[in-house]
Amino acid sequence: MMSIQEELKIRLLKADGEEDGEASLPSFLMAFEVEDYLIRRAFLAQQSRRLQPQGRDPMAGKRTTAESWGVGYGIARVPRTERGVARFAPMTVKGRLAHPPRVEKKIRKNINKKEYRKAFLSALSATFNREIVKKRGHRLGEVKIPIVFTQDIENLSKTREVIRLLEKIGLDKELERIYGRPKIRGGKSKWRGRRLRRRVGPLIIVSSMKASIVKSASGIPGVDVKTPNRVSVMDLAPGGHPGRLTIWSLPALNKMVERVRKYVAG
Repeated sequence: MMSIQEELKIRLLKADGEEDGEASLPSFLMAFEVEDYLIRRAFLAQQSRRLQPQGRDPMAGKRTTAESWGVGYGIARVPRTERGVARFAPMTVKGRLAHPPRVEKKIRKNINKKEYRKAFLSALSATFNREIVKKRGHRLGEVKIPIVFTQDIENLSKTREVIRLLEKIGLDKELERIYGRPKIRGGKSKWRGRRLRRRVGPLIIVSSMKASIVKSASGIPGVDVKTPNRVSVMDLAPGGHPGRLTIWSLPALNKMVERVRKYVAG
């Protein structure tokens, strides 16, 4: 791993897409090994915290007067009502479930604190690697990674201004991708509020959630806006796949450096 003191010069852009000199970036941000299995593990552990325990009524399917008639009738010995309709047994209509879901089931996956931090550093480092970002499916064209803007980008208040800026820096193909026709899921999930599957677009990291771009960029499908202290593995590696295209404001990048420096030093 590179020294914490080493710095690299990166291109700095203004809110109109023009270059505004250079900025210094600690090289250790890009030096962490990208470990896919660890990122996937951290993603699943964090995703499991969104799940809600569910169970079934213990008496579901059992509220019936059905009893087995026993032998001698030439029919199966399942519980039956007075009219001979089978009830109660798992394989019958309106019968109980054999193994219903229980609220006691442990659905949360745990991960060690140091293990999660290592996964976070790995996912963060992947966002600075152009090859990994392209492999994830983002269409970069000739855009150089990382993409860092001055603080002026946080003042963009119109969605069309954000779109125009992304087109100017060369991300027009990426916009075509995320605005493309959404995929329709297969199976029952299309009945349950998950019919369409949108593509994941760029992640914009700003210094404050009070910035104007937070609302304006939310009008672009697949684009998320976060602050450095709220960014997680789920944001940097959606689906557990590292290499999300990330756009920074310079103050946000400096705050992220401070956060990461604590992880490395600790």
